[in-house]
Amino acid sequence: MTTTAAPLNPAAEVSDSKLCNDDLAPVPAAQRRWGALSFASLWISMAACIPTYMLASSLISGGMNWWEAVLTIFIANLIVLIPMILNAHAGTLYGIPFPVYCRAAFGTWGANIPALLRALVACGWFGIQSWIGGEAIYKICTVILHLTPAPATNWLGITGGQFLCFLLFWSINMWVVWRGIDTIRWLLNIKAPLLIALGLLLLAWAYRTAGGFGPILSQPSQFEPGQPQAGKFFAYFFPALTGMIGFWATLSLNIPDFSRYAKSQRDQVIGQALGLPATMALYAFIGVAVTSATTIIFGKTIWDPVEVLTRFQNPAVLVLAMVALCIATLGTNIAANVVSPANDFAHLAPKKISFRTGGFITGIVGVIMMPWKLVADPTGYIFTWLIAYSALLGPIGGILIADYFVWRQRKLNLAALYQTTGEYQYSHGISWVAIIALITGALPSLPGFLVNIKILAATSVPPALTNLYNYAWFIGFGLAFTVYLALRRIAPKL
Repeated sequence: MTTTAAPLNPAAEVSDSKLCNDDLAPVPAAQRRWGALSFASLWISMAACIPTYMLASSLISGGMNWWEAVLTIFIANLIVLIPMILNAHAGTLYGIPFPVYCRAAFGTWGANIPALLRALVACGWFGIQSWIGGEAIYKICTVILHLTPAPATNWLGITGGQFLCFLLFWSINMWVVWRGIDTIRWLLNIKAPLLIALGLLLLAWAYRTAGGFGPILSQPSQFEPGQPQAGKFFAYFFPALTGMIGFWATLSLNIPDFSRYAKSQRDQVIGQALGLPATMALYAFIGVAVTSATTIIFGKTIWDPVEVLTRFQNPAVLVLAMVALCIATLGTNIAANVVSPANDFAHLAPKKISFRTGGFITGIVGVIMMPWKLVADPTGYIFTWLIAYSALLGPIGGILIADYFVWRQRKLNLAALYQTTGEYQYSHGISWVAIIALITGALPSLPGFLVNIKILAATSVPPALTNLYNYAWFIGFGLAFTVYLALRRIAPKL
């Protein structure tokens, strides 16, 4: 696995195409400088974040003990690592970003469909990260100004102060987007150590205050005999596993946005394998251990680390912790939730929408989605937000891998990916085979989703059909993979 460049001069071949701009053009071999360490560092920077902490902690709130939660997250990341590495292959070999990679399967215009679906999910994550950073600023203000947090009194469901702090942190993100992608490099260099240090300090505090790891890690699983949810472990585990996979299902698709800079396939494989599962497991352990400790220390389970930090009495400690959290969250947000959707939105009109404009679109949509509602409780966070979008991203992943690895045997016509009349034109720029496979993969999860958000009554849908929603990513991936290959053999040009 040592391939690097595609067998042509990318810049000379596609620069004049209306389907190309500087951000979507193939990366020349000479500019692919990311080694294994670069990819490991990227994943450490992105995985060591507050949503990872919240993700792990929410499993504790759902009834798991510490090792069940950590193991669930570790298994999920081993699973999602497979499509992550597979989809990264095309980016490394041909130097192309995710939306261009989609053109081979979906068509030159149809590629906008998976690109926009992925972009909208990124907008949601951008909003969630911005909300977390804004909450940290809000808590700093209440400590410094000795304010008593007011109850929410408006239709947004949050206070005016919270909303203003959210917009302040959001504005800082937009300023970084305005400055350009190179501005985030120094943030990524310092954010991972900052957030890991903050997590370890929280862990040390939990160890000392709760009386050692014994009390923390001895909290029983609610699924054990005699406990409130006895015998219901697997009913919770499988949808939780699907939600954990959904956490990085976004990056498992658009990983070519990063792997296009890899020196070789070996570098992207080793770097991702080292960086993703281990970091997620470490930060998951920190999250579940501290959350378990809050049950002992405060008499209630607190899964939000921002709320945990507000319990500290020393204002200097709180302010320093919140500033570190803001900087770390800013770095993760820009790297994980702006780079890819900016490219996806630019793909709509490459000659009119730049990376900067795409980043601003991401920010605006992230506000409209009201992210504070997405993370309001663990149940909604996992079973509505994470599983719901995995039902769409799973089929897209199945289609891309089926097309690239099975149908095309990893051989793409690079120049044709940027041609309006080339072999990836299909029917007026759309591959109906891919669209049908996408719909087929997502459809089985729809009834369960509608029940979950209470549009349909649970009694109106057969339980077996409702239960399919708990396996949304797996079912969507497998169905779309199979249907795509079957239809492509029947209608190779449709």
